[in-house]
Amino acid sequence: MNMTASANALVVRDPWAVVPSLGNLDAYIAAVNRIPLLTAQEEVDCAKRLREHGDLEAAGRLVLSHLRLVVSVSRQYLGYGLPQGDLIQEGNIGLMKAVKRFDPAQGVRLVSYALHWIRAEIHEYILRNWRMVKVATTKAQRKLFFNLRSLKQSLKGDAADADTHRATLTAAEIDTVARELNVKREEVLEMETRLAGGDVALEPQADDGEEAYAPIAYLADDSREPTRVLEARHRDRLAGDGLQQALEVLDPRSRRIVEQRWLEVNDDGSGGMTLHELAAEYGVSAERIRQIEVAAMKKMRKALAAA
Repeated sequence: MNMTASANALVVRDPWAVVPSLGNLDAYIAAVNRIPLLTAQEEVDCAKRLREHGDLEAAGRLVLSHLRLVVSVSRQYLGYGLPQGDLIQEGNIGLMKAVKRFDPAQGVRLVSYALHWIRAEIHEYILRNWRMVKVATTKAQRKLFFNLRSLKQSLKGDAADADTHRATLTAAEIDTVARELNVKREEVLEMETRLAGGDVALEPQADDGEEAYAPIAYLADDSREPTRVLEARHRDRLAGDGLQQALEVLDPRSRRIVEQRWLEVNDDGSGGMTLHELAAEYGVSAERIRQIEVAAMKKMRKALAAA
């Protein structure tokens, strides 16, 4: 039995036995390149068996025969610094989605139909993992993200940096990119800025025990934190209208005692009258003044709580 016949027989028995783990990338690529391609008629037959009968063996043959396509597409995205094994894995998911939806009656080969799904899954993976913060969210931004890199390579030529995201564009090149991609110049500038920026750790990374200042130390503004704002407003209201309302629940003597003891400030910065001074004024003991003060404070606290 020749190699092609042997591979076909193995596909029939166990479609995935010929594919090693992605942990050994070289062995995986070598194995998928040895899997024979399906003829146009074999592809149509497998697709019909899958659509009409849910034949998983037919689905396996369609997927296996196009794994080399995923490997080829994944090489186009190696410049983003992500592991090729991960790119291939995501591309394989796109391939399986394409096989599930493939309709041979449309008159196109699976290779043409699957390219869109493979690239879509790889694009989504790159956008999720290239940076901690997404650099592209809208459809237009995604298109600009993936086209800007290739255009920068062609504009910079052989002199481009290894990391083309960090090769700054000139004003003329920005105009060229905007014209080529049919976007505004401002959009190119914004995406260029996003690509040129790196991730910054909010927490300090120093582990030598020395005091370090990271962005988290100065990004937080407690004064604008919602609960702090509400607390400040409530405190200001109590210190103004609330305090005045609380004083109004007291009889004249109690109010005067509280005002002299807590609210009065002399020109020299000292407080108001002492217990003994108030006791002499009202002809009672200092202890009695203290008792009146305590009772007045309780009334005021109740009034403030109800405010």
